[in-house]
Amino acid sequence: MGGAAAAAGSMWIRHVRRLSAAKVSADALQQGQNRVIDASLTLIRERAKLKAELLRALGGVKASASLLGVPLGHNSSFLQGPAFAPPRIREAIWCGSTNSSTEEGKELNDPRVLTDVGDVPIQEIRDCGVEDERLMHVVSESVKTVMDEDPLRPLVLGGDHSISYPVVRAVSEKLGGPVDILHLDAHPDIYEAFEGNIYSHASSFARIMEGGYARRLLQVGIRSITKEGREQGKRFGVEQYEMRTFSKDREKLENLKLGEGVKGVYISIDVDCLDPAFAPGVSHIEPGGLSFRDVLNILHNLQGDVVAADVVEFNPQRDTVDGMTAMVAAKLVRELTAKISK
Repeated sequence: MGGAAAAAGSMWIRHVRRLSAAKVSADALQQGQNRVIDASLTLIRERAKLKAELLRALGGVKASASLLGVPLGHNSSFLQGPAFAPPRIREAIWCGSTNSSTEEGKELNDPRVLTDVGDVPIQEIRDCGVEDERLMHVVSESVKTVMDEDPLRPLVLGGDHSISYPVVRAVSEKLGGPVDILHLDAHPDIYEAFEGNIYSHASSFARIMEGGYARRLLQVGIRSITKEGREQGKRFGVEQYEMRTFSKDREKLENLKLGEGVKGVYISIDVDCLDPAFAPGVSHIEPGGLSFRDVLNILHNLQGDVVAADVVEFNPQRDTVDGMTAMVAAKLVRELTAKISK
């Protein structure tokens, strides 16, 4: 997280480690962590169960997008503000300045289209001294908990892009095989271990590909890529579409057909895929990006069964233009909801 909350959280974690070494047994600490994690998963499970029971009673629902917030920001390499994004995105979704209809005419206030199961309490879990490896498993288990309740499909609100790894892992494991991924971003996020952190937001797709959770990975909007990013792309067979050739690639990207022969399509949208003229409230500002209509054209025309999605890297601490980027992130969520629900 950022600011005072991050400082307080890191101080508490260090204090827990000192206590663990000096006074608290490893078993006692482990048991306490287990209780907090179990309570967190129970709340998500019960909310998901309640929402799914309602939808099954209503009938006629094959799939409903279900919001799950993952307010994690500490794996960001620059600013950690994305941890504060989920509540701001929710607020913008229901902002009175717009209506509740998607561009294709689906009504968000219909629970058969959109539900919400709350947030994974990331900071509360980290305050108990839980390290990243286990934290990533908590995120995965939270996603699986949502997927346990048919017809809910997770639409995850980040958070930094490190959350895509545990989310995609959960989706692939739950469905029993790999998915095709459409990844919109200014960066490929495929470093082996950025700054030594294997869970960095800049390394999430390396973890996804080495885990075998994706058959195809299409990365669109790329305009900040290093030699390692290109080499990693070749290593994993990634289809990287850079902005410098977007005019040539546009027709193909606006007529994608994905998911055949695998378990479906996963969409991951980093808000910085957009040119900063459309979305200035991001940590990594990269000029020369996609327009908002470019993104919508790609999403609207995509053919495939979208089984889950995420919207990540919105940074409210940089959203200084009257909440404009919050509205942009919310619109992305709304249109993804339309793509998922049926």
